[in-house]
Amino acid sequence: MAESCTRKLVVEVCNAKNLMPKDGQGTASAYAIVDFDGQRRRTKTKSRDLNPEWDEKLEFVVHDKDSMPSEMLEINLYNDKKNGKRNTFLGKVKIAGSTLVKSGSEALIYYPLEKRSVFSQIKGEIGLKVYYVDEDPPAPEPAAAPAEQKSEAAAPVPTEEKPPEEVKEEQKKEEQKPKEEAKVEQKPLPENPKPEEAPAPAAPVDGQNPPIPHTDKQKQVKEKSETAERPDLVVNELELRSLAGDRSRSSCDLVDRTPFLYVRVVKAKQAKPESGSSVYAKLVIGTHSIKTKNQSEKDWDQAFAFDKEGLNSTSLEVSMWTEEKKDNDQIAESCLGTVSFDLLEVPKRVPPDSPLAPQWYTLESENSPGNDVMLSVWLGTQADEAFQEAWQSDSGGFIPETRAKVYLSPKLWYLRLTVIQTQDLQLGSDSEPKSRNPELYIKAQLGAQVFKTSRTSVGSSLSSSANPTWDEDLVFVAAEPFEPFLVVTVEDVTNGQAVGHAKIHLASIERRMDDKTEMKSRWFNLVGDEKRPYTGRIHVRVCLEGGYHVLDEAAHVTSDVRASAKQLAKAPIGLLEVGIRGATNFVPVKTKDGTCGTTDAYVVAKYGPKWVRTRTILDRFNPRWNEQYTWDVYDPCTVLTLGVFDNGRYKCDEAGKPGKDHRIGKIRVRLSTLDTNRLYLNSYPLTVLLPGGAKKMGEIEIAVRFSCSSWLSLIQAYTSPMLPRMHYVRPLGPAQQDFLRHTAMRIVTARLARSEPPLGQEVVQFMLDSDTHVWSMRRSKANWFRVLLCLTRFATFARWLDGVRTWVHPPTTILVHVLLAAIVLCPHLVLPTVFMYAFLILVLRFRYRPRVPVNMDPKLSHMDSVSLDELDEEFDGFPTTRSSEQVRIRYDRLRAVAGRAQTLLGDVAAQGERLEALFNWRDPRATGIFVVFCLFASLMFYAVPFEAFLLGSGFYYLRHPRFRDDMPSVPINFFRRLPSLSDQIM
Repeated sequence: MAESCTRKLVVEVCNAKNLMPKDGQGTASAYAIVDFDGQRRRTKTKSRDLNPEWDEKLEFVVHDKDSMPSEMLEINLYNDKKNGKRNTFLGKVKIAGSTLVKSGSEALIYYPLEKRSVFSQIKGEIGLKVYYVDEDPPAPEPAAAPAEQKSEAAAPVPTEEKPPEEVKEEQKKEEQKPKEEAKVEQKPLPENPKPEEAPAPAAPVDGQNPPIPHTDKQKQVKEKSETAERPDLVVNELELRSLAGDRSRSSCDLVDRTPFLYVRVVKAKQAKPESGSSVYAKLVIGTHSIKTKNQSEKDWDQAFAFDKEGLNSTSLEVSMWTEEKKDNDQIAESCLGTVSFDLLEVPKRVPPDSPLAPQWYTLESENSPGNDVMLSVWLGTQADEAFQEAWQSDSGGFIPETRAKVYLSPKLWYLRLTVIQTQDLQLGSDSEPKSRNPELYIKAQLGAQVFKTSRTSVGSSLSSSANPTWDEDLVFVAAEPFEPFLVVTVEDVTNGQAVGHAKIHLASIERRMDDKTEMKSRWFNLVGDEKRPYTGRIHVRVCLEGGYHVLDEAAHVTSDVRASAKQLAKAPIGLLEVGIRGATNFVPVKTKDGTCGTTDAYVVAKYGPKWVRTRTILDRFNPRWNEQYTWDVYDPCTVLTLGVFDNGRYKCDEAGKPGKDHRIGKIRVRLSTLDTNRLYLNSYPLTVLLPGGAKKMGEIEIAVRFSCSSWLSLIQAYTSPMLPRMHYVRPLGPAQQDFLRHTAMRIVTARLARSEPPLGQEVVQFMLDSDTHVWSMRRSKANWFRVLLCLTRFATFARWLDGVRTWVHPPTTILVHVLLAAIVLCPHLVLPTVFMYAFLILVLRFRYRPRVPVNMDPKLSHMDSVSLDELDEEFDGFPTTRSSEQVRIRYDRLRAVAGRAQTLLGDVAAQGERLEALFNWRDPRATGIFVVFCLFASLMFYAVPFEAFLLGSGFYYLRHPRFRDDMPSVPINFFRRLPSLSDQIM
């Protein structure tokens, strides 16, 4: 198969750290064996070094670029023993082919070494640079392959269980392999290989992994070339799949097949062509009438899809018309003929059947006979390949804003700028007086993001240069494609002018994948105005952080936790399939022609960086979309979000501006609540919060299936950290991370709004929950009652314990006495009993588990108990636009709520301060009493066994009410009298 370019995979084995000693002398002599696509390379051996450095570059030929994402790169480390003993295993690393990057984006990454078996003793990590290079194919030469390629042999992979004699025999067998096999491996692929000419593959040698013969590769390449039209056989490097690819892969098994009548008009043939006239075709089915575009060449090749449920006729008429402009700018139309089709006789086509071939049909006409039109008519479904490009009757035809689209969020990075110091600053010009103590700060700007460092005083003005130091980090959110420059400016606070600025080209910034790679600092010259081309220089360190995941949505509904760098991505653990079937009982959202209400609904689904939007079903209260989409799942503890909107952008107002889309409702599905490989088909109510209160807008019906082939990978995901490693080794502050998240939301919103057709700002913000940080009385109530709900179990237990203590039910109290004695006298049975009871309780509750994925709860959100004024406050913008009197009333209400929260916080802080005061002698008498008590308690516990103390304390706590005083006990009175810091608060 001829290709325009060849691809090579380059693996730079740099070094390893903290390897496990394997030679019995506290060291190891390590070498690496790299396998990829049936090819094997080996590095040199570094003798007696637990931190070896190879710095070797190994190259592999990629035989098939389409199958590279499905290949696996494997690196194995071994300890080389040259004294006759067996070689021992030091660890391995597996890298998925889908994470490989092109040359120029590579970076040094340290991978932790993995075990080969449970009993392997492995530790350490290996530093690698992995990338691929696309090269133009060299000119074919008749000469044989180079000698070094002919003699290149794969190194055997030793194992721990084999004796030394077998290892030596395997090495001899490896050296004595037939030369014909090497020739077959190095022979270039013919364009049309014949199966009968391919030689048989050599027999594999026991104990090693032989390279895959090139003949097998020829068969694989031929099979892939024969099935190139099937998109489900090729796995893309990105998780984004085209809409057509999703349909063909899933076969729409989660949704109903919606019948459509397809008409493809190809071209026309005119018996008496007229110069200067254009021809178009008109399709008429009952009240539906649509015409093709005008073509002077009579070639249209347009497809039309009519929703079968909306058809009100049993016949289809296709007519051909001509248009000709007259001298008075009038257009004269004439019909060239008509052909009719009975819809009951139209053939059906179901993919993967081949497309129906168009045929010539003679148009019936009395005035101009002999005209023909080429077209094809068939009945299909929304899974037909022609559906996406066809004119659609239920979504308004060719309107871009009403058609189904797939969007991709921009890839986000954290950009870290470390400002170190400046040198040789020229503070002020010759005409301006220099300030005595200038204060400087650094301002950095990336697009609309501006950050400033702290202020630093330079010092004496006698010196013409100043060298202030900051050592501060400024973190930005950068989106691909990046802004061209990062502008760093040195500004003087005293005169309010800039000393100079420097521009850092983002294409020259290096990328860091972990905290072990220290980026090099750089000096940049500062440029002032035209009169000052040089005003000093600045010392900075700048890098793109690829080890973080840039949060662009609310933390509680996150759908993606992967790092920004592609090299750190892991293989997906499953597949999420969502079928958006339809909706029922929609309420009118807007008026149509000023008379009747209507709804033009569509659905937006978001998971990870992939957004999908269904087509807009116009003017229906019970729309049926029946569209299916798929996503790769990398973490089960993520959330799928679906929002329903009314399309207001496909129509413009009088000023020519598009309208806004209105919210109809939103649902969320957490993947961890779904059983694997099970289909969930449910209807969910759609409730939206409006300024007038909560309103039910209808119901949506969806089908969800979370497929996972490996339970081991799924369980392992629960034991791994939620976020990438850099979030824990170099964490960002809570306030900083919250600010960066909102910055990322704004970037995603702006980028999706610039798509064509755009995804509206109001849609993206509603899907991302970008207003969760805004004050809302309703949310505050909801969170308060959530806390109370969590404490209900503890309150129930406290009430039960108080009932036992007050002897409300004497048999229960007696049993608690017996249980207390058993726990104290047999403490080794406490933990087994607790876990056994927990096991039995959970097993008994298994049958009561939720069978339907839960949705957003209006009652839990307090949407039905909120007042109109509180709703108006929630929908008010920031800053407020309400009157001063209304703001005053709301401010007083907020002060009342905050006052109760302030008192609660003070009471909680006072309890801890009392305990701290007991040990700090703030109250000398109270602490003295506690010292004496501690002395007598220590002497008493030397004589009294601890079991007797526990039994006595328990029986005293459970004593009968007739032996109990109504007043608080002595310890409680003593603790409440301890001082706190409340009296020091002004």
